[in-house]
Amino acid sequence: MIAALHLLIEGRVQGVGFRYAMCRQAAVLGLEGWVRNRGDGCVEAVVVGPPEQVDLLCAWARRGPPGAEVAEVAQRAATAAEEDDALGSGFQQRPSA
Repeated sequence: MIAALHLLIEGRVQGVGFRYAMCRQAAVLGLEGWVRNRGDGCVEAVVVGPPEQVDLLCAWARRGPPGAEVAEVAQRAATAAEEDDALGSGFQQRPSA
């Protein structure tokens, strides 16, 4: 069974190494997907993998790396297109949107 979630992380999450740390955490958990900064100051991610591992990364995202101040993590099921786009390349940082 595979879970695929789209995350939108708000707060002080840019300029604190959030994307880098999320990539490292996702790699440890064996997840696929991507993460990027958004122009509105949020961090956006699509996470795909075993449900238990996806849940662990979501819990990590609510804390973030040292220096981050996460105010909210909105999550929804990823669309089929987002899931397909996230598969096959491990977990990577993408250019800002």
